[in-house]
Amino acid sequence: MNDRRRSIPSVDRLLQNPRLATLERDWSRRALRQVVREELDAARARLAAQEATVGDADELAAHCVRRLERLAGPRPRRVINATGVVIHTNLGRAPLGPAAAEALSHAAHGYDDLEYDLQRGERGSRQAQVGGLLALMFPGLASLVVNNNAAAVLLALNTLARGKSVIISRGELVEIGGSFRVPAILERSGARLVEVGTTNRTHPADYERAVTADTGLILKVWPSNFRIVGFTRQVPVPELVSLSRRENVPLVVDQGCGRPFEDSPGPSSEPSVESLLEAGADLVCFSGDKLLGGPQAGLLVGNEQLVRRCAQNPLARALRPGKLTFAALVVALRAWLSAAGPAAVLPASRMLSMSDELLEQKARALAGAVGRHTDGATVSVVRGVSRVGGGAAPEEDLPTWLVRVEGREVSIDGVLNVLRHGEPPIVARAWDGALVLDPRTLDDEELTLVPERIGRAWRTVAARQTSRSS
Repeated sequence: MNDRRRSIPSVDRLLQNPRLATLERDWSRRALRQVVREELDAARARLAAQEATVGDADELAAHCVRRLERLAGPRPRRVINATGVVIHTNLGRAPLGPAAAEALSHAAHGYDDLEYDLQRGERGSRQAQVGGLLALMFPGLASLVVNNNAAAVLLALNTLARGKSVIISRGELVEIGGSFRVPAILERSGARLVEVGTTNRTHPADYERAVTADTGLILKVWPSNFRIVGFTRQVPVPELVSLSRRENVPLVVDQGCGRPFEDSPGPSSEPSVESLLEAGADLVCFSGDKLLGGPQAGLLVGNEQLVRRCAQNPLARALRPGKLTFAALVVALRAWLSAAGPAAVLPASRMLSMSDELLEQKARALAGAVGRHTDGATVSVVRGVSRVGGGAAPEEDLPTWLVRVEGREVSIDGVLNVLRHGEPPIVARAWDGALVLDPRTLDDEELTLVPERIGRAWRTVAARQTSRSS
C-alpha cells in the first residue's frame, strides 16, 4: 500500500504535466492547483478502498483536463427536448423564445431602469415594470412578483396568517417536486395548519366548523400534479368565497400552473387565474414559468389591500426577482395581451396549441429524415400522446404523432445514453422497446439536427455491440 501511495505524484509534479500546462492560458494557477489536489485526494481514496489501479500521472492529468473542460462549457447547457413534455421541469420548464432572449440580452449588457423613474428622475419600483400589464390582464386588481410560486405562497401565508391558523382540506396537502410539501411551507411561514375533511372528501361544513377568531385565512391548493378519483368531493372556490365573506376571512388560492385566461392554450382541466379571481378569491398565487410561458417567477394577484400588505412584508425584499426575470416576464405578459396571441411569441403556448395536421406533417418529415440516417432501423409514424408537464393536468392527454425507431440488434437504452452525451444533448424516451420522438417539442432547427444525431448514435451503439459479440 505504501509503495502504491508513493507512486501518486505530488501536486507540483502533476501541475508540470504537459496536458495541464496547455490549460494555463484559460485557467488561473489557483484553479489548476485545486483541481489537481482534489484529483490526487480521489486517487488516495481509491487506494484506501483497495481498488486495483489509480492511474499514472498522464491518466490523472487527463482526469483533471476532462473535469475542467466540463466546467468551461456553458451552464446550464442547451438540451433538445424530444420527449413531448412541454413544461418539462427537469429541462427548465417553459422555453422563453427569441423575443425574451433579446430582452434578456439588453438587460444583461448594461444598465436599465429597473428601479428608476425616468419621468421623475428619482427612485421607482421594480414592480412597475409589470404592474401595468398585469392590471390590463386582471382589471381592478393589484399584483406582486416574487422569485417563484413557492415564495408567493410563503409570503402570503407569512403576511396574512403568521401566528394564526390556516384552514386547508386534507386532500390538498400536496407534495410537489423536490420534496416541497404544503405543510412544511405552512410551518415555515409561522402559520398553524388546520386540516379539515378527509383525503378524498371535504364538505363546506368541515370548513365552517374549523373557522375561529384565530383563523388567518382559508387556503385552497389546486392539486395539479395528481388526481383522486372515485368517491371524492372537494369544495369549489365559489362555495369557499361565500364562507370567507361571511366569516371575514381571506381566501387564498394556490393555482400553481399559471394558466391566465379561460381561453388560454393548454389544458381546460386547470382553472384559470381569471376564473378564480372572478369567482371571488381574495388572492391567487401562480407560476410564471409554466403555462404563462415566461421565466421562473411567482405572481400574486388580487385584493389591493392584501397585496399591499404582502409587498410591505420585509420578506418580500428577500424574495424579489432580479432584472433578468423582469425583462423576460414583460415579454410573456405582453404576449398574452397582443393581437397575435401568445402562440406567436411564447414557445410553450405554440406547442400546446399546435394542430394535429401540423404535428403529423412534422412527424412524417422527421421520420423520413431519420430513416435515411439509420440503416437497419425500422422507422414509423404512430399515434401517441404528449404531456403538458410542470405538474399540470396529470390526466389530460395531448394527442400527437410520434416517430418510432426500433431495431432488434441495437440497444435503445444505449442509443438514448449516446444522445444524452452529445452536443447539444438530446433527451428522448423509450416506449415499448423503441426510441420515440415527439415533434411537438422540437423547433424547425432541431428537426433538421436530430435525424443525423440519431443516425450517428445508432451506428455507434451498433458498432459497440458488434465489437462485444466478436
